[in-house]
Amino acid sequence: MTPAVQLLKRHKIPFELHTFSVADGGEGYGIAAAKALGVSPGRVFKTLLVSFNGDPKALGVCILPVTHSLNLKRAARAHGKKSAQMADPAIAEKATGYVVGGISPLGQKRALPTVVDLSAESMDSFFVSGGKRGLDIALAPADLLQLTRARFAPLCVTDDA
Repeated sequence: MTPAVQLLKRHKIPFELHTFSVADGGEGYGIAAAKALGVSPGRVFKTLLVSFNGDPKALGVCILPVTHSLNLKRAARAHGKKSAQMADPAIAEKATGYVVGGISPLGQKRALPTVVDLSAESMDSFFVSGGKRGLDIALAPADLLQLTRARFAPLCVTDDA
């Protein structure tokens, strides 16, 4: 049982655990995961870590649909910072306690500021990593926000951003 699952159970948050396996088909892990789960790719979200203002240890979490790319300017703005860069994978793993590719927004070693893309706000449930590859958790976005003290903000690359 991963720390993410333990956290949900401890707080008695309703969730569903989904295991799956995917082959590297060149379509991207998140899209392949959505197909394996049998859900719309827009409901499967990825967890990305960013660092701020050139400081590799000043970290924040961005959660967005696997169908989109992260807009680093929006990520910085959403976290109240001047600039954002993708976090160094080794630092991300050390800070969260998870391996890259299986980083869950829940149950991280260190509580990091977290922002969820605005597209999740109207969803009844969505899928996030359960803390390892091939394990996703379906839960209500509001429950994720409560547990991580996150908030909604636009994070994705768009034609006008």
